[in-house]
Amino acid sequence: MTVVAWIGTAVRLGLAVVWAWAGLAKISDPQAAAQAVRVYRILPEGLVKPFGYGLPFLEIALALLLLVGLGTRIAAVISGVLLLVYIGAIASVWARGISIDCGCFGGGGAVAASQTAYWQEILRDCGFLLLSGWLIWRPKTRLSLDGWLAA
Repeated sequence: MTVVAWIGTAVRLGLAVVWAWAGLAKISDPQAAAQAVRVYRILPEGLVKPFGYGLPFLEIALALLLLVGLGTRIAAVISGVLLLVYIGAIASVWARGISIDCGCFGGGGAVAASQTAYWQEILRDCGFLLLSGWLIWRPKTRLSLDGWLAA
């Protein structure tokens, strides 16, 4: 159990870094974050700003919960759902022939077709989805508030 718990700790902290990196990269420029949502052409215009402005806060909240290990399984479930949405959105623009930078870690927007990296972005997010799955399956980790509160 100890090795599995330490693996879970590494997974939890790794996923926390991913969410912190993604959220912090977007939070300083909410207009760019909204533009990154807009170029997917999925949401109606009235929802673009709320999603673009709110997404970085959700990502940072997930990062903080995972960092301290509080509500680990819930944070992992939300992470998994968010990653599935991201994977679906990237697949959608790819299938529709829209050339964009995903904006996953800041930036985003239209790019030349030769600059897209959809396959790599989907594989990367599938890897993060596997990390979320691990934490859903085994949320008990070391150095976590969940463990401290359960003791």
